[in-house]
Amino acid sequence: MGMMDKLKGLLKGHEEQAGKGIDKGGDYIDQRTQGKYSGQVDTAQDKLRGQLGDQGRDTGEPPR
Repeated sequence: MGMMDKLKGLLKGHEEQAGKGIDKGGDYIDQRTQGKYSGQVDTAQDKLRGQLGDQGRDTGEPPR
């Protein structure tokens, strides 16, 4: 059992809270770097949401 499998098990049923944490973390990084890496941060957030199974969350953006 890999690390991502363990995280998925821990977060099961708390996907919305995990999504909020991912958003807050990305916002913090954008703030600290003054948006310099916002494209890379957005990509990382999307990939992390995909790994954790948080695809159904409404982000206000159209699907890519």
